[in-house]
Amino acid sequence: MPSIEIGDSLPTLTLKNEQDEDVEVASLAADKGLVLFLVPKADTPGCTTQACGFRDIYPDFTGLDYNVYCLSADTPTAQNKWRVKKELPYPLLSDRKRVLISALGAGDGGKTKRSHFIFEKGGKLIEKKVPVKAGDSPKLALEFIKSL
Repeated sequence: MPSIEIGDSLPTLTLKNEQDEDVEVASLAADKGLVLFLVPKADTPGCTTQACGFRDIYPDFTGLDYNVYCLSADTPTAQNKWRVKKELPYPLLSDRKRVLISALGAGDGGKTKRSHFIFEKGGKLIEKKVPVKAGDSPKLALEFIKSL
C-alpha cells in the first residue's frame, strides 16, 4: 500500500475491530472527523497512558464532531480485554500485518511507532505526529482540532 501523506485520503482497507468484526477504514471519516492513534502494544504502561488520555477527554473529541479510534497490531482478543479493563469508550482496530500502520509511516521493522493521525470529515489526512509521547498525544490532537 502506498504511503499516506498530508492531503491523502483514508485507504480502502478492511481491518478487524476489538469485537472481531470487519471495519472498512475508508468509511471511518465519512460522517465525522477521525483521530486515529497508534500504540505499540495493548495493555503496556505507555500505551495505557496514551489510551487513557484519549479516554479521559473523549467527550471533547466527540463534541467537536470527531471519532477516536485506536490502532495496533494486537489481536482483537487482546484489544477487547484491554478495552474492558481500562473502560475505553472508543473502538480499537487490529492491523495484524501492519498494512495501515506502515502506510501511515508508523511501521518500524515489525514494531509500531506511537503516533496519531487526524483526518477531516471525508477522510483527508490533515495532521500526523510520528513519534509522539504517550502523555502528550491526546492533548496535542485535541489542540490541533480546536485550532481548525
